[in-house]
Amino acid sequence: MKYVIMFTSTPELDAAVPAERAEEVYRRVYEWFGEHAEKFADTGAELQPVTTATTVTRGEGGPVVADGPFSEAKEVIGGFSVLDVPDLDEAIAIAKTWPMLDLPGTSVEIRPMVVDYSHMEQ
Repeated sequence: MKYVIMFTSTPELDAAVPAERAEEVYRRVYEWFGEHAEKFADTGAELQPVTTATTVTRGEGGPVVADGPFSEAKEVIGGFSVLDVPDLDEAIAIAKTWPMLDLPGTSVEIRPMVVDYSHMEQ
């Protein structure tokens, strides 16, 4: 089963964490990806800041393009990966070891992927 794991934090996190602490956590992040490399279908990527986001939404006259994120959540998605593991329990076990969970306001969202579209009509 494939799961997308999204690494989230709050906008205030960068300002709250001293540079030395952030450097240590990022070192642990690289080690974490190495430890679990065989379980990733795609290593994913860290995302650029939310100030670089573009959002397409539905408008009255059709799609509308706007600068910036259009999320109702307070969290900021900082990156993502795709895990290929047997079940949700293993995905949770891996997510629980995400090094950035040591920092305030961080979380990991786990979401199953739809991997078989064969049931959909053409």
